[in-house]
Amino acid sequence: MTERPASSPALTMTRVLDAPRADVFRAWTDPESLREWWGPGDFTCPSAEVDLRRGGRYRLVMQPPGGPEIVVAGVYQEVDPPSRLVYTWSWEGGPATSEPDSVVTVEFRDLGNRTEVVVSHGGFPPGHSISDYESGWAAGFVKVEAHLRRTSRA
Repeated sequence: MTERPASSPALTMTRVLDAPRADVFRAWTDPESLREWWGPGDFTCPSAEVDLRRGGRYRLVMQPPGGPEIVVAGVYQEVDPPSRLVYTWSWEGGPATSEPDSVVTVEFRDLGNRTEVVVSHGGFPPGHSISDYESGWAAGFVKVEAHLRRTSRA
């Protein structure tokens, strides 16, 4: 992985979800849960592979309506259940494949039966719009919230 300069664009998004931290962490790391919510808007996730350990890989396939699959994959750099994940983010296929990985940090802050989730994503490939990533994460938050309403043990 090649490092990007500190001036590389980054985004941070915070949401409070109505579910206990263990449930939110599980939704973010369990392949079955990820298949139910991962991807923005009307995208589905037909395949989710997760090796949840430092140095383990993940691979998430997103299927937009009427379009080709889009795959994001990477390596877990830090796994601290249920409070923190750090992982690389790389697009498989397409023009960004040769670019260095971006990095995602997700913090899960315990608020009792609620959880504050802070996603920081930075080091985007040149020419990638930070607003595209921001809208993708925002849409993902909507979907994970709906998933948690259906499945949370709160």
